[in-house]
Amino acid sequence: MPSQDPARRAVVTGLGAVTPIGNDATTYWRNLLAGVSGAGPITTFDATGFDVRIAAEVKGFDPTVAMDRKMARRMSRFIHLGVAAATEAVEDAGLNFDAWTPEQRDRVAVVINTGGGGMEAVTDGDSALRERGPGQVSPFAVPAMSGSMAAAQVSMKYGLTGSVITQIAACASGVIAFQDALRLIQAGEADVVIAGGSEGPLLPIAFAALSNMGALSKRNDEPERASRPFDRDRDGFLFGEGAGVVVLESAEHAMARGATIQAEVIGAALTADAFHISAPEPTGRGAMMAMTKALRSAGVAPDEVDYIVAHGTSTPLNDVTETKAIKRAFGDHAYRVPISSPKSMVGHLLGAAGAVAGIAAVGAIREGWIPPTANLENPDPECDLDYVPLVKRQVKVDTAIINGFGFGGQNAVAVFRRFEA
Repeated sequence: MPSQDPARRAVVTGLGAVTPIGNDATTYWRNLLAGVSGAGPITTFDATGFDVRIAAEVKGFDPTVAMDRKMARRMSRFIHLGVAAATEAVEDAGLNFDAWTPEQRDRVAVVINTGGGGMEAVTDGDSALRERGPGQVSPFAVPAMSGSMAAAQVSMKYGLTGSVITQIAACASGVIAFQDALRLIQAGEADVVIAGGSEGPLLPIAFAALSNMGALSKRNDEPERASRPFDRDRDGFLFGEGAGVVVLESAEHAMARGATIQAEVIGAALTADAFHISAPEPTGRGAMMAMTKALRSAGVAPDEVDYIVAHGTSTPLNDVTETKAIKRAFGDHAYRVPISSPKSMVGHLLGAAGAVAGIAAVGAIREGWIPPTANLENPDPECDLDYVPLVKRQVKVDTAIINGFGFGGQNAVAVFRRFEA
């Protein structure tokens, strides 16, 4: 059973998001409930001649909302997005680090994960090197490409001197941030953890590679209908970008300062498929083990789960495998628990996917609404669970889990619960 010691309980006090359907957590959540799609034609580069010409892009975003213009020019997009989401989460939590002592800031950790980091710094630097010579490569290329730099920038922005952690675990990265945050608080190493994921990967080379792999939807003429998890007509995922960040605190710390507690993270687990670089293990055993171990670590029985935020990528293999895994982990309750996929609206945000899924879980617990799975018009017979098609549903949610399954067979699951003092 999870600890009831308020110094060891990890509660959610702040949310921040920059997504294809909203540049703040509130707008993201409202549009998620409304089934709004963030898909559209690619505008970040000329996609003429590409098999895939659609994406879920962040729109109208100005990085100077979170950092000065000079720093923004030196940093890559995933850093911009991650710092902006963290800034919102800190403000939402009502934290004023300027008033904190150095000793208090020693007790604040930052965990912001990613799948690819600043890949555009590599491609831009390579172009400059080839076309104009080594003297024209930006001296800031290495920090801009570093996957750890979003977390480091947040640490520097607020003068936070606790742990700064970045894990790169493909599409499981965002969920892993919650496990690391939970462990830091449970171990007594931090009072506050700023945790999440960020991704800004919309580059020509990534589209070409994933398209050649057959992973992306080619529904170019209907981008809003391209991401359709668990639908029989799905043909791949919709590539997206964005960031999600959550402030977690020990319950003792949050209550002492009178913070608004929105939910609690009570368990998490990681497993590996040990099967293939991109395909899920077909029986779903690894994903099932992650769900089972996460519930066990949280002290929660399968039939106590009220909502599953699915990985739900809209790829033929993943959706069937996740369905099998849920059935194996939940037994008969698999047919009763509502399940939905935010990726049907925001696309696949890779290292940020689990982070924005966590925000969806918190929203469902806080407001009693489950977002729909958009575009689920013709359910795949092999995906025969309750995937909340097309329209949001009002349900009291006390406990929710989020799934994140990444390339290389990396499986991560976190458990969120309504907080009771």
